Amino acid sequence: MHTFEVSLADVVRGVYEDFTLRVALHPSETPEFMMTRVLAYCLEYEEGIAFGGGVSTQGEPAVLVRDLTGALRAWIEVGAPDAARVHAGSKAAERAAVYTHRDPVKVIASWTGKTIHRGDEVVLRSFDAGFIDRAVAEVGRRNTLILSFSDGRLYLELNGASLSSEVHEHRISTR
Repeated sequence: MHTFEVSLADVVRGVYEDFTLRVALHPSETPEFMMTRVLAYCLEYEEGIAFGGGVSTQGEPAVLVRDLTGALRAWIEVGAPDAARVHAGSKAAERAAVYTHRDPVKVIASWTGKTIHRGDEVVLRSFDAGFIDRAVAEVGRRNTLILSFSDGRLYLELNGASLSSEVHEHRISTR
């Protein structure tokens, strides 16, 4: 179990929050996947956000957002989900996004020619090469994470180490 004391400043969306995340590292999950999942949670933070079952649950993404009625508003995958999973998520929620610690060109290539509901609206987000690896090197059981996001750039202070990365947005084409 990893604990993250988060201080979030998302200038783009006007979200300024402090919160605690308790994150279990699933046995089939890499530390890079876990770190990307934490960043996805922070960058998508809004009322109703929660970690889903992710790798251990077929019917839920890594991160999801529900409204007060329980309706699914956002389906947020992490890593390199297959096209069928992204398709199902895009059909189930108002919006879908994928955050990856992998090569985004290869992730998109795996979806090419496959059906993804509203595929032109699904956004794939990635980070600069080596950013996730550097962040993982700083992670302990108890963590202090200060995250600022402005103009497409992520500034991260993790346990005293300062890191930054562009957050790259890739639109997919499944044709």
